[in-house]
Amino acid sequence: MHPKGNFVRILWAIMKRELAGYFGSPVAYVFLVIFLLLSGFFTFYLSRFFEAGQADLQGFFQWHPWLFMFLVPAVAMRLWAEERRLGTLELLFTFPVTPTEAILGKFLAAWCFIGIALFLTFPLVLTTLYLGSPDLGVTFCAYVGSFLMAGVFLSVGSMTSALTRSQVVSFILAVVICLFLILAGFPPIIQMFSGWAPLWLVDGVASISVITHFAAISRGVLDLRDILYYLSVMGFMIVVNGVILQNRESA
Repeated sequence: MHPKGNFVRILWAIMKRELAGYFGSPVAYVFLVIFLLLSGFFTFYLSRFFEAGQADLQGFFQWHPWLFMFLVPAVAMRLWAEERRLGTLELLFTFPVTPTEAILGKFLAAWCFIGIALFLTFPLVLTTLYLGSPDLGVTFCAYVGSFLMAGVFLSVGSMTSALTRSQVVSFILAVVICLFLILAGFPPIIQMFSGWAPLWLVDGVASISVITHFAAISRGVLDLRDILYYLSVMGFMIVVNGVILQNRESA
């Protein structure tokens, strides 16, 4: 175990290396353009932003679970699958870097990259300010919820990326798991369970969904339970990620 100062220094070095890797290839810019274009399309055309007559971003944030379900696994699929395909995973761990530092460094770099994508949507906030007087507190909470939800999906994608050499397989597995985390709290699914299942089971299914917690935060309520949910899922997936990599290393 490194001293705390070295841990932070190594973590920061890995993050910088990974972020530079993102912006050193056209893939990052393609992702940013696709995310911004799809966000604008869903907000202005499908949610009919101008026709709604309300100066808020509800129509923008309601599509984030579905956007992230595909786009975030696309970011995460290369995290470990590429290292395994190129045979550099074993080389990485020959350096004075612990698995914890490597996993957290890669994860935080990818999470920062997604945060940059979210930040680039600020013209939408300026548009609502121009058209009316939106509740900026609610908007801020929705951005926090969106960022945390992206972190959950990213942790899932990082875990699936550690399972396989194939980025395509990693992407498909991550999309399936993320879809489950969305549908678990989808109203039709909840209604289907409520027709026959006991209340504790219905509440249990809803509680594992990102939709349930994101809806609460996007209304402007930063409940500690919702934040703990996101952090717990991320922590669990990162631990599983570490177990998979350590097993691969010792195999």
